[in-house]
Parts: sequence; C-alpha cells; structure tokens
Amino acid sequence: MEGGAMRGMFTAGVCDVLLENGIDFDGAIGVSAGATFGCNFKSKQIGRAIRYNKRFSHNWRYCSFRSFFLTGDLYGADFCYNQLPNKLDPFDYETYLANPLKFYAVASDCHTGLPVIKELKTCDQYDLTWMRASASMPLVSHVVKIDGYELLDGGMTVSIPLKAFEDMGYEKNLVVLTQPRDFVKEPSSSLSLMKIALRKYPKIYEAMLKRHEVYNQEKSYVFEQEAAGKCFVICPEVSLGISRTEKNPEELQRVYDLGRVEMQKKLEELKVFLLEH
Repeated sequence: MEGGAMRGMFTAGVCDVLLENGIDFDGAIGVSAGATFGCNFKSKQIGRAIRYNKRFSHNWRYCSFRSFFLTGDLYGADFCYNQLPNKLDPFDYETYLANPLKFYAVASDCHTGLPVIKELKTCDQYDLTWMRASASMPLVSHVVKIDGYELLDGGMTVSIPLKAFEDMGYEKNLVVLTQPRDFVKEPSSSLSLMKIALRKYPKIYEAMLKRHEVYNQEKSYVFEQEAAGKCFVICPEVSLGISRTEKNPEELQRVYDLGRVEMQKKLEELKVFLLEH
C-alpha cells in the first residue's frame, strides 16, 4: 500500500471493499499513510479510517501548523498514536492480534538512507511508534528514535515495496497505488529546505535527491509484474486532486468513495487472479 498522506483515503476505500467481500491475504505491507490507514485491514475495522479522518480533520491536535509549532510534528504524535487509537476511536487490538495476516510498515533510516521494514505484530505503543516513524514526513516531523534507529517517512527511500515483499516470499500480490498509471514523479521542490533540515543526515538527503528516480523505477517494476501476471494493481484512473493535508470532510469522502468504486469494478477480476495458480 503506497503512501501519500490523505491520498490514503483511496486505499482506505479499497481495503473496506476487500473486507466487506471477505478477501484476505497472508501478509500486507504499507508505507507511510499506507501503514497508518492499512493497519485497519488487519484489525478488520470497516469504515474506521474514513470515520476518524472526517471527525478529526479540523482538530488542531490531529494535523495543523499549530501542532507543528507547539510540538514539532504537523500530525500530533500523542493525539494520532495514543489518544485516537486508545480513546477517541478505539483500535481493535484483539482482532488485530488474532488475525494471522502479517502486517509490515516501512520507515527510512536517516543514517544509512535505506528502508527499514518492521513487522507490527500487536500494534501496541511500541509498534505504533514504528508506524509513526513510517509516516513522519520530512520538514514537518521529528525524527523518530527507536531500537537504535533514527527514522523518518518510509516513502523517502521506498514508496512501493513490491520487490521487497516478493523477496520476503509473497508471490502473488495486490498493489494499491494512490497515483494514476501515467503519473511520473518529478524532483521535490523542497530539496533546498531539506538540505538544511537534514544536514545531520547526509545519506537520507542523498536518498531524497534521487527519490523521484527510485519511485518511477518502482512503478515501472509494478507494471512489469502486472503484465507478467504476478501482481494485481488497483489505482485511481486520474489524479485524485486532493491535498496531502486535506481537511474538508467532503473531499476525504470523495477520495474514499473513489477507492471503493475502483475496487468494486475490479473485484471479480481480482478473485480470478487470486484463484489462479
């Protein structure tokens, strides 16, 4: 599951249709928003991602420059990874733990400039810290320190980890993208700012310099594997046209509904793909 901040509402719609139709997998891997929203697939909480995003989109503690100036994180760490899952819209830890599906998140190692893949076995506070690392966007987030790592957004080093998942033994994969097929990533417009902000971490800055090249290569690989019958791709037909930090509940619902519609259109085709040997 690709990231993309609020483009992840598309992925949430896809996941909910899969859950409603009883389609399950042996494993799942998410990058950034693909992890923070995709974890609800393992906990089988249909509608949770769109529900809490619409409910709290205007709450400054969830996502705001006020949160950034007061805490150093655009997306409030305590609100998003403690208050929200434990009190405000409870996460179903029991179902998550009981579900045999293995769930992985991808973060980026600031010192090596390489991706780090972590299995989130329980989604407890330790795992949620790894999830926060996966979604900690550069420039607007603290570096997350855990297990001897200093980590930031997984999308800085790998946005579509299909090859990594195949290398882990997953041979038949559903890939959920949040950009259309013809999207080509360009170099970041914030590189000059990142050079200053990431001056302590030259390797991760180097990764950002070539991020667009890596992304475009990853996407080409996805479509090569699709053509070879080794993966199934769900993506928007056109650009979702949504801000990464969108707060309008109607826009969030629109993109979520696009994900639902796209998955519903491809549902029977996906069933055939999954049954093929």
